[in-house]
Amino acid sequence: MPVVGDDGIVMPRLSTFHGIVIYMYIRDQGMPHIHAWHGDDRAVVDIATGQLLAGDLHPRQARLVRTWVELHRAELIEAWERASEGEPPGTIEALP
Repeated sequence: MPVVGDDGIVMPRLSTFHGIVIYMYIRDQGMPHIHAWHGDDRAVVDIATGQLLAGDLHPRQARLVRTWVELHRAELIEAWERASEGEPPGTIEALP
C-alpha cells in the first residue's frame, strides 16, 4: 500500500521484509535512492552503493537493507526509471 509523503507525493511500497518497508517516491529526483522505514526509523538509501544518505536505521536493519539492495540493484534501477517518469515502480521480492 502506498503512503503519501509530507509533501503530498505518493510513495509506493516496493517491498517489505524483516519489519522493514521499502518505498520509492514517484517523480523523485537526484541520485537513484529508496526510502527504508523500520518502526520510527527512516532512512534514504543510495541504490548504487546501499549506503545511507540521510536518516538513520539500526545497524542490523541497515545491513539487511544493504544486502537487499545488492541483490536487487538492477530491478531497483528499472523501478527508479519508471518512477522518475511518473509510473508505478512495481514491487520487488523480499529478502528471505
